[in-house]
Amino acid sequence: MNKSLLLTGGTGLIGRHLIQSLPTEIDITVVTRDPTRASRLFGSDPSKHLTYVEIKDVSSVDSFDYIVNLAGEPIADKRWTDVQKKRICESRWQITDKLVALINQSSSKPSVFISGSAVGVYGRQGDTVVDEYFTDFHEEFSREVCKTWETKALAANDIRTCILRTGVVLADDGGALSKMLMPFRMGLGGKISSGNQFMPWIHIDDMVSGIMFLINHDECEGLYNFTSPNPNTNHFFSLALSRRLERPCIFTVPAFVLKMAMGESSDLVLYGQKVKPTRLLDAGFKFSLPTLDKALASLDL
Repeated sequence: MNKSLLLTGGTGLIGRHLIQSLPTEIDITVVTRDPTRASRLFGSDPSKHLTYVEIKDVSSVDSFDYIVNLAGEPIADKRWTDVQKKRICESRWQITDKLVALINQSSSKPSVFISGSAVGVYGRQGDTVVDEYFTDFHEEFSREVCKTWETKALAANDIRTCILRTGVVLADDGGALSKMLMPFRMGLGGKISSGNQFMPWIHIDDMVSGIMFLINHDECEGLYNFTSPNPNTNHFFSLALSRRLERPCIFTVPAFVLKMAMGESSDLVLYGQKVKPTRLLDAGFKFSLPTLDKALASLDL
């Protein structure tokens, strides 16, 4: 008998790759604002058992074995106006509230609830090494978004819950990396500001494998950093990307230029966190692409 998974954020970068990687014996229900668009996006793959629904039509989670909650407005796509900040928060918090309410009233709970977050929960941390046991957070907008998101998810009762504190996901079909490529391809690549800020990252294959690891290991519960065990500075990342593309890395984007272009959201790239995935490693997860050179070499850039 097939297992069943309820997935929010299925049309996003991580969700798309997760759907592609899930074994055929898992039936997937994708929660989406536009079921018609989602069905066109995934096409008619006979090896996948996909159903598309809106969140308002989900009245029970009793029939699901797993829930993976990845929904959320992209945090860095637009300037952080008050309206956009509200959209970023509500797109994460409201659907998480709904899922938790359904879990808490369920008479036959799923075996695991996996919910998204991000390394932004730590706030800017300079070169301080942070892992899941770190508690000296820097209060800022990214911290507020993620901490509230996590708190809401952890309100689910009597169910194994895992929180994904995700770094920059490296993939060749979207995400942050796609936005970095153009200046490098034009020969205008370089570091951002001093380049000393750390940029926690994870390859999409390890991201998906890590989620599957948490699903399949009943002893895993709580907070998990989904980042490479080898965090790099922005300058190091810029040099590695220039080598991969065989293009120069000679320019610097001044902080004031980025602040003018992005406003407060520029904080995401001007500051960073030196994040380590301590709990994922301690649980026995093996990264397939733990170093930046190998991760970039595996991508079709």
